[in-house]
Amino acid sequence: MPRAIAGVLVECDPSIKAILVKIDTEHHHDFIIEEIDDEHLLIKSNKHEDLKQLLRDALKDTVREAEDSSESD
Repeated sequence: MPRAIAGVLVECDPSIKAILVKIDTEHHHDFIIEEIDDEHLLIKSNKHEDLKQLLRDALKDTVREAEDSSESD
C-alpha cells in the first residue's frame, strides 16, 4: 500500500536551491522529498524548521566569507 509524506512546497532562487540540496545531501537526504524544477522543492513538513535554521547558518558563513575577502582588496 502506498505511503504519503506530508510536505511543504518551497519556492526559492536556483542559488538557494543549490545550497538546500547540498545541505540535504550532507544530512543523508533527510529534508527533500522531491526536486520539482529549478525554483521549487518539496520539503518534509516535520523537517522544514530544521532546514531553515541550517540554511541561515550556511548563509551566515557565506556572507562572512564574502565580507572577509572584500576587506583584503
